[in-house]
Amino acid sequence: MEQVMNILTIVYALCCIVIIVLVLLQKSDKGGASETIVGGSGSNFYEKNKGRTKEGRLQKYTIFFTVVFVVLTIVLTILNMR
Repeated sequence: MEQVMNILTIVYALCCIVIIVLVLLQKSDKGGASETIVGGSGSNFYEKNKGRTKEGRLQKYTIFFTVVFVVLTIVLTILNMR
């Protein structure tokens, strides 16, 4: 059981590092609060194909690794309670 905890802790630490790197690689949104209230023009070509761009892929990877991070947090917490 201790080996499983060690492996999960290493994966957890690597996941943390990957999330930090992915967030730092992303460009910031320049729209700010005004675009949130007014809304963007979601009908242009770039917005429809955003998932295929580098920024879109970075965002998908960030979401994936964040979900893995949360699941590992829950699993490690449960295992540490035993």
